[in-house]
Amino acid sequence: MKVLVTVKEVGEADDDFEIEGTDIAASDLEYDLNEWDDYAVEAAVQLAEAGIADEVVAVTIGPERAEETIRMALAKGADRAVRVWDDAFEGSFADVSSKVDVFEAVVDDEEPDLVLSGVQAADTAFGATGVALAERIGFDHAAVVNDLELDADAGVANVHRELEGGIEELTEVDLPAVLTVQTGLNEPRYASLRGIRQAQRKEIAATDLADLGLSPADVESALTLTEMYEPESDSDAELIEGDAGEAAGRLAEVLREKGVDA
Repeated sequence: MKVLVTVKEVGEADDDFEIEGTDIAASDLEYDLNEWDDYAVEAAVQLAEAGIADEVVAVTIGPERAEETIRMALAKGADRAVRVWDDAFEGSFADVSSKVDVFEAVVDDEEPDLVLSGVQAADTAFGATGVALAERIGFDHAAVVNDLELDADAGVANVHRELEGGIEELTEVDLPAVLTVQTGLNEPRYASLRGIRQAQRKEIAATDLADLGLSPADVESALTLTEMYEPESDSDAELIEGDAGEAAGRLAEVLREKGVDA
C-alpha cells in the first residue's frame, strides 16, 4: 500500500518583526515543518516500519526554499517527495480550494491508498484542506485522529477521533481514505544523522502546474489579502522595572491608585 503525506512549510516570526506589504518580512521568519504534519509523517513511517505501507510519499506546495523542510520528512523515513510550485503562486494567497486542486492532481498521479495530513496549519490556523481533499477525490475521511490502527487486509482504518468536550469516538473508515491527525497521535522522531545523510540522496520531484495538467486559472485564489498590520493594544498594563525595592515601591503606588489599600 502507498501512503501520501501532505506537509507544509510554515514560518514563525521573531518577537520583533517588520511587515512588508501584505506579509511579514522574510528576514524575520524562521521556517520549519508544520507541527501537525510532523505527526502525520511519523504515522506514515510507522506504517512502513510495521510492513503495512510499501511506500511513503511526502508532497508539499512551496518554492525551492521549502526543499529544506520536506527533506526533514525524508530524513525521518519518507521514501520520496513531490514539491509543487509555479510562477502562478508568486505573490498570491493559496486558499484551501487552490491547494486542493493541486493535491487532487497529485493523488491522481500517485494513486495512494491512504492520505495523511495534519489537522491544521500553524501559520494560518486553517483546518480544512484534508477534509476538503477527501470530499473532492471521493475518499472516506476522519478528522482529528489521535489513535490509528490499520487493517490493510480488511481495507479499513480503525481510528479514535477527538471531539469537543473531551469525548473520543471510535470509528471504522474504509480505504482508500484521508485522515487528518492531531498532535498526540504518536511521538515524532528526531531525524538521525544517518537519516539526514540518506535524505540528500532521496528524490524530490520538482513539479509545476503544467506537469499536473493544471493551468494558473485552475488555482486562482478566491481570497485576496489586502492588508497586514500589527493590531494596537488597548491594554494599560505596566511593566515594572528596577530592583526589588523600586519594584515594590512602584507596585504599592499602583495599588493605591487603583483603590487597593490594605
